[in-house]
Amino acid sequence: MYHDEQGEEVLSNLGSRLSGLTAAEVTSSSQKYGSNIINEKKQDGALVIFIRQFKSFIIYILIGATLLSRMIGEILDSVLILLILLLIAFFGFMQEYKAQKSIAELKKISGLMSTVMREGKEIIIPGADVVVGDILLLNAGDKVSADVRLLEVSGLETDESSLTGESTSVHKTYLVQEFTKSLGEQNNIAFSGTTIVKGSAKGVVVRVGMASEIGKIAKMISEHDEEETSLQKKLNALGKKIGAVLIVICIVAFFLGLLLERPDLSGFDIFSWQSYLLFFTTYSELIMMAIALMVAGVPESLAAVVTLSLAIGVTRMAKKHALIRRLPSVETLGATTVICTDKTGTLTRNEMTVRHIYADRKLYDVTGTGYATKGEFSTSGTKIDPSLLQMVLRIGALANSSSVSDGKVIGDPTEAALLISATKAGHDIHTMRSMYPKRDELPFDSNRKFMATLHGSPTVNQVYVKGAPDVVLGLCNRILLNGVVRQMTDVDKELIIEANEYFADNALRVLGFAYKETSESSISTNNLIFAGLQAMRDPPRESARAAISRCASAGIKVCMITGDYKATAVAIGNDLGLTGRVLTGAELDDVPDLTKIVEEVSIYARVNPEHKLRIVRALQAKGHIVAMTGDGVNDAPALEHADIGISMGRSGTEVAKEASDMILTDDRFASIVDAVEEGRSIDDSIKKFVNFLLSSNIAEVMVIFVAMLIGIFSGNGLLLPLTAVQLLWINLVTDGLPALALGVDPASRDIMKRPPKDPKEPILGHRMLFNIGFIGLLLMGCTLYLFFYGLTESVMKAQTMAFTALVVFEVARVYMIRSHYQVPVFSNVYLFLAIVISLLLQVFVVYFRFDYPWFIEKFGTENLFGTVPLSLIDWGYIAGCAVGMFVIGQIVFALSRRFK
Repeated sequence: MYHDEQGEEVLSNLGSRLSGLTAAEVTSSSQKYGSNIINEKKQDGALVIFIRQFKSFIIYILIGATLLSRMIGEILDSVLILLILLLIAFFGFMQEYKAQKSIAELKKISGLMSTVMREGKEIIIPGADVVVGDILLLNAGDKVSADVRLLEVSGLETDESSLTGESTSVHKTYLVQEFTKSLGEQNNIAFSGTTIVKGSAKGVVVRVGMASEIGKIAKMISEHDEEETSLQKKLNALGKKIGAVLIVICIVAFFLGLLLERPDLSGFDIFSWQSYLLFFTTYSELIMMAIALMVAGVPESLAAVVTLSLAIGVTRMAKKHALIRRLPSVETLGATTVICTDKTGTLTRNEMTVRHIYADRKLYDVTGTGYATKGEFSTSGTKIDPSLLQMVLRIGALANSSSVSDGKVIGDPTEAALLISATKAGHDIHTMRSMYPKRDELPFDSNRKFMATLHGSPTVNQVYVKGAPDVVLGLCNRILLNGVVRQMTDVDKELIIEANEYFADNALRVLGFAYKETSESSISTNNLIFAGLQAMRDPPRESARAAISRCASAGIKVCMITGDYKATAVAIGNDLGLTGRVLTGAELDDVPDLTKIVEEVSIYARVNPEHKLRIVRALQAKGHIVAMTGDGVNDAPALEHADIGISMGRSGTEVAKEASDMILTDDRFASIVDAVEEGRSIDDSIKKFVNFLLSSNIAEVMVIFVAMLIGIFSGNGLLLPLTAVQLLWINLVTDGLPALALGVDPASRDIMKRPPKDPKEPILGHRMLFNIGFIGLLLMGCTLYLFFYGLTESVMKAQTMAFTALVVFEVARVYMIRSHYQVPVFSNVYLFLAIVISLLLQVFVVYFRFDYPWFIEKFGTENLFGTVPLSLIDWGYIAGCAVGMFVIGQIVFALSRRFK
C-alpha cells in the first residue's frame, strides 16, 4: 500500500497537498488515524510482584504450619517458620522486580522533533504531533518520525539496518515501486525510526503511531504474554506433588493418632471457635507431630537455593560476556535446541570490507577484516606494491562522502570500506582530500546508479565516478592498463563483465570506478577512463564458524535469518558452515504450513519481522526450545516470543535489549555457546541439589512417620525423633549451605557433547526417583537405629542423636551425588567450606547453652534446639553409620546404572 501508487494519487487519497495541511485538517486527521504515539505495555507494581511470591503450593503449606503453631501456643516455631516464608519471598521479589520496558525505547520516537509543511509554512513540531497527511521534510542526520511516502528525492539514503537487517544504506526514490513485498524493497517509503544517512527529501506521512511499521512491531511485543519457563513449570509441578503427598501423610498420621487416643468429643461445637481452640490445645502433641511432618517434607530452601544458584550462574556468565536479564532463562538456555540468529552484526562484523580488486586485467586479493587499516595486496598468491592500484583506490577514497575515525563510521559503510582499502595501501585520506579538493558533486541517484565528483589538482581538474559496474562501464571509452591509457576494446569489456559476474556470484558487492581529466568547472561523465572494480563483503566474525561447529557437537541447530539478499546469505552461510535448505521471505509467504519444512531450513533471506515470528513459532510447534539472537528493532518481537531472546550489547538497539532475556556484551556469537555450556552446567547443579534436598526430606518424613507408628503400636505413645525447630535448622542451614555450594560445581567434561535435554523431561527422572527413594529409606533406617539407641537414656538424647545423625548423613549424601557426575572430590572449595561450616554450626547447637534464667523461663530450656551434649562414643556410632550408608548407596547406584 502507498508504495505502488503515484505520489499525486497518495496526496489525493489522504486529502493533502505539497503546501501542507491546515489546522482544521490536522485535527481531523488526528481523530481519524490516531496520534503518533507508541502505546506502552502495562507493568506490575512492586506490591503485586511481592504478593505473587506467595502463590506456591509449598508456601501455602508453610503458612498453614505457621498458623497452627501459633494457635497451640508454639510461638518460637511459628516465628521461625514465618521468617523463612518472608526470606523465600524476599529472594523471589528481588529477582522479579524488573520493569518490563520493551516499548519504552519505541515510545522515545514521540520525543523527536520533525520539520513539516503546514499552510505553506515550514515549521518544527514534536514527532508526537505529526499526523497522516503532513508533508515531512527530511535531511541528513534526521530520524524519521512516521512512515513517509517520498514525493521529492535528492540523493536520499537511509539506514534501515535496525528495521530490516540490511547492512548497507538504502537508496531511496520517489518512483512507484510495483511487485514488491518486503520492507527492504519499498524504496519510496521512509520508515519510522530509521535514520537519514545522506541527501534530502520531501514526502507525505501515510502511517503514524501503532499503524506504522515500527508500531506494528510494538504491538507484536505488547501482545506477547510472559510464559513460565520450563524450570518454573517443573518446580511448580514438583511442589504440588510434594504438597499433595504431605497433606495426605499429615492427615493420616493425625487421625491415626487421634483414633488411638479415643478423644471425648461429646461437648464439641463445630460453630464455636472456643471448641476448636480447646481441641487444638488438648491435642497439641498430635498437632505438633503433624506440623513436624509438614516442615520435614517441605524443602523450604529449594526456592532460595534455586534462585541463588541461578544468580551465581548469572555472575559466571557475565564474566563470559553474557548478561542475563531474566533469571530462569539460565536453565532455558541450557535446554536450547535451535538458535535463530541475525546475520548482520552477529555472525558478521557489520563492517563492509574490500576483499578483491580488478584492475590491469588481473584479480587482486586484499587481506584484513572490518575497519582495521592493516592489510596486504596480492595477485595469484604473490604480494604486490599497492601503488600499482593507485588510481582505483584514489577514486574510491575521493568520490566519497563518508569518513572513518577510530573505527567508527560517519556515513555509508560501503564508502567506509573504500576509505579503509585506500588506507591499507598507505594513503592518508586527509592529505589526499587536501591535495585534491572537491569542487562539485553529483550525488548517487537510483536512476543514474553512480556518483560523480569534481576535484582540483596541481595540474588539471579531474572527474571521479563510482557506481554500478555496468553503468560505469557504459560511460567509458578508454581504459587504464599498467599505467597507460588506451582505447577500450570488446575484449576489455568482456573481461570486466566476466570479473563483475564472478564477484556477484560469490555474493560480493561490486562497484566500478572511472575518471577523466578536464578543464571544465562542472561535472561531465562522458568519455571516461575505466580504472577498475572493487568487491566487498561484510565479513563473518572469526569466531562464528567455530561456535557453529560447537553447536553442532552439542546437538543445537543454527538458523541464519537475515534481511539481505539470498545470494549474500548463502555465501555467508557457506563460509560459516551452515548446511540445509534456503528460503526467502517471498517463498515463505507461499508456504501454508511452515512446520512441515522448518526443520530442514538453515538460512532465511529477505525476511520481515512477521516472518521471524512465524519461524520461531513453527520451531516451537515442533517441540524445540528456541533462542533468537538479534540487535535491531525488527528482532524485538521474535526476541520476546522466543524461549530465550539474545540481544547484542554493542550493536543492539535499546528496544532489542529490553525485549531480550540475555545480552551479549561483546556481540560475539561464540559467547552464546559459552553461555549454553554454563546453562547446562547450572541445570546439572539444579538436579544435584534437588536430588540432595528431596532425599533428605523424604528421610526426615519417614523418620517421623515410622517412629510415630512404632510408638503408637508399641504402646509407648507418640515418639517424635525431631522437633519442628530442629527440622527447620536441618532444611535451611545444614542442607541449604551445601546445596547452594553445589551451584558452583565445575561442569562435567562431556557437557557440550551431549544432545540437549528433552524440554518435557521432568526434574525427577525414573533413575533419580529410585535413587532418592532408596537413599531415603537407608537414611531413615540408620537415623531410627541411632534414635532408639539414644532413647535408652532419654528422649532429648535420642532426639539429639537423630538430629545430629541426619546432618552428618546429608554431608555424606552430597559427595555421593557429586560422584555420580564424575566431579573430583576437592574441585569445589565452596562446597568444602559449606560442609565445614554446617558441621561446626551443628556442634555449636548441640553443645552451646543459654544459661540465663529469663531465657529458661521464656522457652522452658537452656538450649534453643532441645539438645544434650554427645559423647565421643555417640559420634563414633554416627560416623560408622554414615560410612556404611555411603558404601551401600554407591553399590546400589552402580548396579542401577548397569541394569537400566
